[in-house]
Amino acid sequence: MSTTRQTLDHSALKFNQIAIITFALLGFILNQPILPAFVAVVLLAGSINKKFALFKLTYAYIIKASGFLKPNIIEDSPAPHEFAQFFGGTVLAIGSIFHYSGLALTGWIFAWVVIILASANLFFGFCAGCFVYYQLGKLGVPGFRTQS
Repeated sequence: MSTTRQTLDHSALKFNQIAIITFALLGFILNQPILPAFVAVVLLAGSINKKFALFKLTYAYIIKASGFLKPNIIEDSPAPHEFAQFFGGTVLAIGSIFHYSGLALTGWIFAWVVIILASANLFFGFCAGCFVYYQLGKLGVPGFRTQS
């Protein structure tokens, strides 16, 4: 296990959170469950292969390239953030399954969990998925590390 830390552009993470909140919240406001389902696909696809991380690619090639947001490079491990993205995508996917199975209220509750947690990260710097990642590391679950 390496203790070497990598750098990470936290502006990319913030843009990702803004996109998650925006699409999921718009889905709720417009009663369009396809929007949180779209976010679930984007997050899960990006977790599987970074070439498909649509929000991060939009940040890199449009937002950052246009100078709208400046990079905020910080020494940080990407693994907890990647886990958080996968976790959020999974929660939205489960919510979408509920929604399209006729349990709309349950589906929206799952979407709101992601909206609230992404907002906590965006506005207060608390990443719930990162917290879970580090707790799994403390429990000795293979593939997870404790915060170094």
